[in-house]
Amino acid sequence: MNTQSIDNGYDCWLNYKYIEEDRLRNSYVESCAQITVIGESAVMQSARRELSLALTSMLGKAPESGSFPVSDSGIVAGTFGSSPVFDELAREYVIDELGDEGYVIRAMDNDRLYLAAATDKGVLYAVFHFIRLLQTGESIEGLRVRQVPGNGLRMINHWDNMDGSIERGYAGNSIFYRDGEFVGDKGRIRDYARLLASGAINAVSINNVNVHQQESKLITKQFLPEVAIVADIFGDYGIRLYLSVNFASPIEIGGLDTADPLAPEVSEWWMRAARDIYRYVPDFGGFVVKADSEFRPGPFTYGRNHADGANMIADALEPFGGEVIWRCFVYNCLQDWRDRKTDRARAAYDHFTPLDGQFRDNVLLQIKNGPMDFQVREPVSPLFGGLKRTNQLLELQITQEYTGQQRHLCYLVPQWKEVFDFDTHARGQGSTVAETASGRLFGRKRGGIAAVTNIGDDANWTGHVLAQANWYGYSRLAWDAGLSSEQIALEWIRMTFGQEPGLESVILEMLMSSYGIYEDYTAPLGVGWMVNPGHHYGPNVDGYEYSKWGTYHYADCHGLGVDRSIRSGTGYAGQYHYPVAATYESPESCPDELLLFFHHVPYTHMLKSGKTVIQHIYDTHFGGAERAANLIAQWDSIAEKIDGQTYRETRERLVHQAEHAGEWRDLVNTYFYRKSGIADELGRLIY
Repeated sequence: MNTQSIDNGYDCWLNYKYIEEDRLRNSYVESCAQITVIGESAVMQSARRELSLALTSMLGKAPESGSFPVSDSGIVAGTFGSSPVFDELAREYVIDELGDEGYVIRAMDNDRLYLAAATDKGVLYAVFHFIRLLQTGESIEGLRVRQVPGNGLRMINHWDNMDGSIERGYAGNSIFYRDGEFVGDKGRIRDYARLLASGAINAVSINNVNVHQQESKLITKQFLPEVAIVADIFGDYGIRLYLSVNFASPIEIGGLDTADPLAPEVSEWWMRAARDIYRYVPDFGGFVVKADSEFRPGPFTYGRNHADGANMIADALEPFGGEVIWRCFVYNCLQDWRDRKTDRARAAYDHFTPLDGQFRDNVLLQIKNGPMDFQVREPVSPLFGGLKRTNQLLELQITQEYTGQQRHLCYLVPQWKEVFDFDTHARGQGSTVAETASGRLFGRKRGGIAAVTNIGDDANWTGHVLAQANWYGYSRLAWDAGLSSEQIALEWIRMTFGQEPGLESVILEMLMSSYGIYEDYTAPLGVGWMVNPGHHYGPNVDGYEYSKWGTYHYADCHGLGVDRSIRSGTGYAGQYHYPVAATYESPESCPDELLLFFHHVPYTHMLKSGKTVIQHIYDTHFGGAERAANLIAQWDSIAEKIDGQTYRETRERLVHQAEHAGEWRDLVNTYFYRKSGIADELGRLIY
């Protein structure tokens, strides 16, 4: 484990603070005085190290290491069938129902506390779950826990480049690469794997989906020895490694003159590449592919479709158990802004639903949570529920590209919960995105969730310490979408800062209010993209209004919003199942928060809140900026309870956020005042 100071946030939620409360600590000591971990695999060794480290740090006393025969008390961790000591416990559970990753934690009458699973990976997850209980002050008396993951694939995507930069990275440089090579010291990579495993993440891709020339070579013998070293580090924590690949690799690194997926020499090239990879990395997860999107090469060049491209690569990986993660972020990025019918929101559905059922079983389509691009507010992608015979993967963005770039506080778990809980009605009521993406709704064996990471080589990993809550929150939701935003926030606060009620309540309020605050001073009623082009930071209402990227608000002197109705607009609303489509079709039934995404309405249109659209814009932007400024006072109120460096760095970000929120307020309010000519009812200063 890295020995950097806790004060800089490096250890995140695994800093294992000493438990000051005597009664609580002593109750844990009684049950944890001895640990016996049965098994010597790399994963089991990771479990043993973590359990010993956590107990020693939190209880102030190293536990005794148990041996055979197992004593009558203490913690016993291992797999069912590895020792007769688990036989009694095994009679209580249907082991097959735990799968490869489920586990049980059980306090038995014989004073033993069991952490057991069908596999080593499940034991590791049980260990981290048990540690979390101690960190959050939960009672372990009579403990009876059974956990099975809600998603089979729980993935982190890195957009790291081998020059050390990170596309949409806001926390320093890559932890994997520097100057076109892998980093020499891989200690931080191991610490990262440990943090991911604590949240039961089981897959990671380590390079940008926009694969450049150097990264294309990651699948060659030039870099495969280093890839194998990194894969082994992740493997010690039960995590499979994936690589993003360039669809045109047969041309760019293979010497062929075509990448046509139906050309025999192309499929043969990918098969040879797969064989080479698996010689170095036997447990390699597979490829992430961005094709025919934003100038990336793909099957369209050859008159082929996405199924042709994905299946060709999938066939190369299938003999080795590998998967293709094929991204659905495909749209026309050379749109004429004068064209009112071409709609970027429609694109993914129009491209992929005609191909439903044509993809190989080891292909998963990775679908962004919304139809656009990780905006502050947009509807859930209609591909969830639109695809019924294809494996799917929900894609989220932990890195805050459009939500403050980790200079603003924006706890994203409430947003993600709305996505998970959205009812597609694809098979009647209760057809949630959580059920769809996991594969359960349509009886698919593969499915899950992926997210673009928010970490870099900054001392605290995420730049803004409070942004660690998004990283932690994603991993918890990936395991169990039924957890509440508040429960996840409380866990993270207690594990990161300790269990002080005054501190806990303040940080919880800051986190839980932050998404609403950010939305208020930025995006009104479902309008996004009001940012500076390219880097996407800061207000620019017309930044994309006349661009090739196809994202508009259509504000004029009468009103604003995009007509996506079936009756008079782009027809996007019709991509949903009934009754969702009917709800979005009409301005009267459309939820206020999405009104301008689906409809062009006058500034005087009355919202369900009783306010006009223009007054809502004024009120939310004034109110959001005021609430952002109040975050500073909230943080200051707990200054004496926060480590000095963490307090100072976080306060600097909150001060910047308050100033920047004022910029958003003034620019957006002034823009729409000048467009509409309608004054603020409360007479506040608008320029």
